[in-house]
Amino acid sequence: METTNPRALAAAILAGGRARRFDGINKGALDLGGAAIADRQLAALRSVAREVFVVGRPDPLWTDRGLRVISDDIADAGPLGGIYTALVHSPADRTLVVGCDMPFLAADVLQRLASVADADVVVARGPRGIEPLCAIYSRACAAEIRGRIERGAYEASTLPAGFRVAEVGVERALVFVNVNTPHDYERAKGLVEKQLEPKEDRITTGPDRPMTDTAS
Repeated sequence: METTNPRALAAAILAGGRARRFDGINKGALDLGGAAIADRQLAALRSVAREVFVVGRPDPLWTDRGLRVISDDIADAGPLGGIYTALVHSPADRTLVVGCDMPFLAADVLQRLASVADADVVVARGPRGIEPLCAIYSRACAAEIRGRIERGAYEASTLPAGFRVAEVGVERALVFVNVNTPHDYERAKGLVEKQLEPKEDRITTGPDRPMTDTAS
């Protein structure tokens, strides 16, 4: 596959809802191993993206770090709505989209995604399947995503139809761990304490999965 300069990318953190399970505390502010989840993510994202911004509600967590915050263009559309908003407001044609609750994002995995240039969607495939919130989307996908939202089809796991899709296989399940509940947070703290962070987790360096063309 062709490669491109990773700096051509922007990155969007989807900030999600009101974090009611954490009594309103922004999940990005949760501490893991002496660093906020937001700072752990930014360290990985800035290794590939020329600009990082946030889709969601304004919060000092983001603005204090100099990040631009964009409100969802479509209310109550879930992660798919966040992806749509990220694409239409991104300063770049290609945008890496991640959830705000993924503390173990790894720079080398993001760099593998960023290295694929000849696809409209580049998505990580982990042990659970594709990871739509660890994926790069072309701005060209925005109209198709908007159409699906307007039809009431909100599944982010359904990738945009009619576009070139490349899957990058990642066997490291830890990369995709998220912190949705206090129980998840305690588990993540345990993983850090056991020093099972992504940089120490074994990665399979075999070839990426072949590109599949979803165009008819």
